[in-house]
Amino acid sequence: MIIPKTEGIKYAGSKLKLLPHILEMVTSLKGVEHVLDGFSGSTRVSQAFAQLGYSTTSNDISSWSEVFATCYLMSNKDDIYYQEIIDHLNALPPIDGWYSANYGGSLSDTKKPFQLKNTQRLDAIRTEMDRLDLSWEDKCVCLTSLIQALDKVDNTMGHYVAYLNGWSTRSHHDMKLKLPIRFLSRGQNRVIRDDVFNTVGKYRFDLAYMDPPYGSNNEKMPPSRVRYAAYYHLWTTIVNNDNPSLFGKANRREDSRDEVAGSVFEEFRRNVSGDFLAMEALKSLIQQTNSHYILLSYSSGGRATKEQLMDIISDNGKLVNVNVIDYQKNVMSQMRSTNEWINSDGKHLEFLFLMEKI
Repeated sequence: MIIPKTEGIKYAGSKLKLLPHILEMVTSLKGVEHVLDGFSGSTRVSQAFAQLGYSTTSNDISSWSEVFATCYLMSNKDDIYYQEIIDHLNALPPIDGWYSANYGGSLSDTKKPFQLKNTQRLDAIRTEMDRLDLSWEDKCVCLTSLIQALDKVDNTMGHYVAYLNGWSTRSHHDMKLKLPIRFLSRGQNRVIRDDVFNTVGKYRFDLAYMDPPYGSNNEKMPPSRVRYAAYYHLWTTIVNNDNPSLFGKANRREDSRDEVAGSVFEEFRRNVSGDFLAMEALKSLIQQTNSHYILLSYSSGGRATKEQLMDIISDNGKLVNVNVIDYQKNVMSQMRSTNEWINSDGKHLEFLFLMEKI
């Protein structure tokens, strides 16, 4: 099958490589029209579902994911309309502002996410976006373009809890907005920013794709290493443009602190029986999801074992198919602080469990 073209940013939970396997399993099913992408993140799965004609609900708790989903699934004006706005934003003279003061660095600075020339452009563009008083859908197209442009000139390993000591090659490039590659969708799409439990409690689907963050199975790893609100706090700030109070060397938002921003699926503690609280949450989610099929992603680096997941599935339905993909571990899992949980064979497995609910 032809895999639809999707766009995204560098993202720890990206399903770009997994997308062909996901789509192969979904398109083989009969009677599937309404689908849920329950943890949409950078929205690549939502984009692919919508391009294939499914009526797609894209759900995530993060504001920047809502922006991406709105851009690709809901905006409906012609490209020429958005291109004129983007050309206008690209032509703005740079200014010194809040972003430059907190995230821009000169060539002699270290540990900054962007060079000053690009945060000055960010300050000018983000200020102008609010002044233009765009509709929400139109603003989401522009914000998506801005975030993707910044992602191409950053000085990071793909997240915003730490920055590189020396300037990356891409950080020297000049940031330039480009029109996101949108598409005509035949389905009736919906974008929701909410806890996934609320979403599955309100709607019924033919298929629900679930990719919760799970968290690392390394109990020596601090939970902040897997908190998505911490990883991508800067995108939240750019969407909100709220100049929040900051803390730490990475200048994170106060509301991205681990004790207030974590998802239950990133929970690292166990219950009195010794089971991970995150797995209790997953079991409850599957029970509450009103969908004929559930497609569940799972990484071998997560807190659960494959056997635990099989037990959860068998308690709530029947297993239809399993797809196992063998990848090399990514660079973050090669860091010394995570060596305690790297398997000796070095394998990193991705599982796709397709279940039919009872």
